[in-house]
Amino acid sequence: MSDSKSKSKKKPTLKVQVHNLEISLKEEKDKFLRLFAEFENYKKRTTKERLDLYKTASQELMTALLSVIDDMNRASLEFDKSKEKGLVEGFLLIKNKFSEILKFQGLILIEVEKGDEFDVEIHEAITQIPVDDSNMKGKVIDVIESGYKLGDKIIRYPKVVVGN
Repeated sequence: MSDSKSKSKKKPTLKVQVHNLEISLKEEKDKFLRLFAEFENYKKRTTKERLDLYKTASQELMTALLSVIDDMNRASLEFDKSKEKGLVEGFLLIKNKFSEILKFQGLILIEVEKGDEFDVEIHEAITQIPVDDSNMKGKVIDVIESGYKLGDKIIRYPKVVVGN
């Protein structure tokens, strides 16, 4: 009996030990590669999120300033009627400087012209009016309020009247 007990307690042979170590090494290598890939994906994701956050970080401020831009555009139309060139030029300098600063920060005016094709992805239809010219059906008749994008994201859709 003592002989059978000693056989069961025998140490694994060197080949078995090497084989077990190779298997263990493969498992650890696989774990490492998976962890490394996961970390690389994490880095890419957080970098993208950081860039997206940076692009839209000023969105609230820009949205608040849109009413100021609208007021300046309305004032500009009134100043055009003025006969005092100094006031008009001074106001236009301020308006242009303000616009350039906002443009530098990523604010982009969405260009909409009368006669453009109405696109629900870009425009917000305020109302539809009947038109005599069949070519104007489904097209922009008037622009009520300008729209703006901040980078690639629309923060205010242009409000338009559409021909019906």
